[in-house]
Amino acid sequence: MANNSMDFQVETDSLLGLSESGKLISSSPQVLSILSSVFERSIQKNEKLLKRLKKKDNVTIFHSSRAPTMGIGQYIDRILKYTCCGTACLIVAYIYIERYLQKMDVYLTSLNVHRLLITSIMVAAKFTDAGCYNNTFYAKVGGVSTKEMNSLEIEFLFNLDFRLHVTADVFSTHCLQLQKEVLGGENQVERRPGNKARTKCLPQITGYTCSAI
Repeated sequence: MANNSMDFQVETDSLLGLSESGKLISSSPQVLSILSSVFERSIQKNEKLLKRLKKKDNVTIFHSSRAPTMGIGQYIDRILKYTCCGTACLIVAYIYIERYLQKMDVYLTSLNVHRLLITSIMVAAKFTDAGCYNNTFYAKVGGVSTKEMNSLEIEFLFNLDFRLHVTADVFSTHCLQLQKEVLGGENQVERRPGNKARTKCLPQITGYTCSAI
């Protein structure tokens, strides 16, 4: 699967313009910003819809009792900082979340996005061989216990029916969707100024706990 990961990385960099002097970069602040914005807009839309319809979302293992204080962009950045998950791995995780939401008929909200992110990124990293750390490591990065991380992974895999393979066509389609975000229009996403692409992850993890979960 490592070759597929590299192929996806090349395609991602090519479609989104993320290569620097012909060299691949492990993760891009631009992609992080784009995906964060996509998630945030989706959450705002879903929560407004649920409120207007006076409807409660289906509560799953990924839901917290209240929204964590750490923002989506900060949370993704933290995960990338310590796990070396590249842009391709991140987009595969995004595809997994999309599949999960469609399969389970649930809304992406501020109550479930954090657990879905850490779980999908961990599963995507394992499947693409993108720096495969163990569950205890991801649990510490994500701010949950190892026991909960194990439960989240099992639930996520069964909810997806273990459909982890992502074809080149599906991957390209999602890259092109993100490219549209870069090109602008009504969904234009601001780029983060001053951030340089990260080329390696940090060996030590600073503490973080989702106390709101």
